Amino acid sequence: MSMLIQRTDQEILMGFVASCIEDVADKLGLDYMTVYKRMKAVGMIDNYIIPHYDVLHTESRENVSAGIIDTLKRWEAQQ
Repeated sequence: MSMLIQRTDQEILMGFVASCIEDVADKLGLDYMTVYKRMKAVGMIDNYIIPHYDVLHTESRENVSAGIIDTLKRWEAQQ
């Protein structure tokens, strides 16, 4: 018999953030640490992904990744 592991809301949110970073890295052909640093530099994790989690997690992985890539590039260009 397997035991279910209960995840906190924070753990679920951080798992979503990590999956976004990994998927964007894969789509851009970069390693996840490079993408994490780029997102961190423009404040994308704290100012885009986390605050909009409720909407983002209802979208398809393709739409989320495409939106994050587009936003990342625009935010980097503004700096």
